Amino acid sequence: MDRDDHSASVISSTTVSNRISDPGPASTNSSPPPSQSAAASTASSRRRRANTATPTATKTFVLDTNVLLHDPACIHRFAEHHICIPVDVLSELDGFKNEMTERGSNAREVHRALMKIFANKGDSVTKGVPTEGGGSIRVAVYDPEEARRHACVKSFERIFHDLDKADHRILACTLWLREQVSPPVILVSKDLNMQLKARAVGIECEDYLHDKVEPREVANFDIARVEVTPHELQRFASSGKLTVADSRLPNMVVNDYALLSAGDKATMPAKLSASGEFVRLHHTPESLKVGQGRAIKPMNLGQACFLDALLDPDISLVTCYGQAGTGKTLLAVAAALQQVFNRTYHGLTVSRPIVAMGQTVGFLPGSLQEKMRPWLQPVYDALDLLMRPMEGTQQGPARKKNRFMPDPQQQMSAPAAPYDPLIQQGVIEVEALCYIRGRSIPDRFFVLDEAQQLTPLEAKTIVTRMSRGSKLVLVGDPAQIDNPYVDSRSNGLVYTRQRMRGQPFAAHVPLVKGERSALAEAAAKLL
Repeated sequence: MDRDDHSASVISSTTVSNRISDPGPASTNSSPPPSQSAAASTASSRRRRANTATPTATKTFVLDTNVLLHDPACIHRFAEHHICIPVDVLSELDGFKNEMTERGSNAREVHRALMKIFANKGDSVTKGVPTEGGGSIRVAVYDPEEARRHACVKSFERIFHDLDKADHRILACTLWLREQVSPPVILVSKDLNMQLKARAVGIECEDYLHDKVEPREVANFDIARVEVTPHELQRFASSGKLTVADSRLPNMVVNDYALLSAGDKATMPAKLSASGEFVRLHHTPESLKVGQGRAIKPMNLGQACFLDALLDPDISLVTCYGQAGTGKTLLAVAAALQQVFNRTYHGLTVSRPIVAMGQTVGFLPGSLQEKMRPWLQPVYDALDLLMRPMEGTQQGPARKKNRFMPDPQQQMSAPAAPYDPLIQQGVIEVEALCYIRGRSIPDRFFVLDEAQQLTPLEAKTIVTRMSRGSKLVLVGDPAQIDNPYVDSRSNGLVYTRQRMRGQPFAAHVPLVKGERSALAEAAAKLL
């Protein structure tokens, strides 16, 4: 495929349905007979004017290969509009169907969906089959000899003369379709280079944004600030509840956190409850401590709100955005361990998408836990910090064993990590996401680090694994993405937050202030 890295330019997707019904053909000779009533004549006259003045709103969309690979269900999302799939797109899909990857699975799903649509339709595959929304879907077979009769196709071949490339054949097919059907004809592609080529030859082109959130969803990580009067703030401090008019709420939904402010110095954090009133943070402790480990305290407003969501038994899904060093992973693991030790959950499951930054070191030997260790090292660092007993200062540098290729003798003499017994007992479980399909995970606290590397389909797969009594925490930074299949507005973390927003069991907390170090915070903002 000439566009094998189409996913690298994936800017994911748009809902391209307008849901405007086709007004039908215009009526020319429809003068009412003399016997017709005045009311009927007036209505008929209005219909004639509407049919004559309003052009058809039905569009024809040509789907590129990467759109079908990204969302196999996209063929059902165009409502009353017409869909054309160039036969070269089917050829490209054929090159992916044998892959044992998500891309290969999507290609096979597209083939099954098209076969179901075109079953027992005879020669209607190229003529078009009606869809549920009132439109149609068909396969467009591009015939170069016939297409060259049109001046626009001849001009295109002079510009892009290499028709061996699938990109160019799809563009030529779109131009040819534009001469065959009523306008507008729009190419839908997620490939940036394909969009540029289309616009260069005058083809109308759109992005596919069905699972892409609005820019404002990821533009601001600040917790909402709600202005109240000093009397209201005092009443909230004494009663723990406050009702505020909807007009004063900055687009908030249930379980959203806010800072009630009656001036610069008089502020209190609050959460919007299901009843529509602000309530105090009942689940934020002064500190968290697991066994003999180090006590962890919330260092800022965002961390206090995050801990409240993590420790609230009525919230089973928590999403958190935050730049590097804001404490996302550490707080999630600390809250999980405390509740596991308190027997609220039977265990802690941790995982992370296997997406590398830059080139990888290649094959990793060992068991599943050993293979996952480099990817989950931030989680192990958090576990070690939370569970290792505080000791006095030691003289000289501390020696650290090789965690990737440990020497057997060194392994026998080195003290075990404080969390090793919990891993051996299955209390702490390391989960590889490639094996999670089909699982049902009850009564566990599931922490998914670097969730911004997920695709929306992968995020859906993980969320649907959660059984009764489990809690899922997705943390990540939409600005740090190494997965070429997603971007800051189309990844699984922001997609899950946007789709689950407003559910009584879901909460979202943004973290802004870095607490790792002054250097790390400055680097996150300036570099």
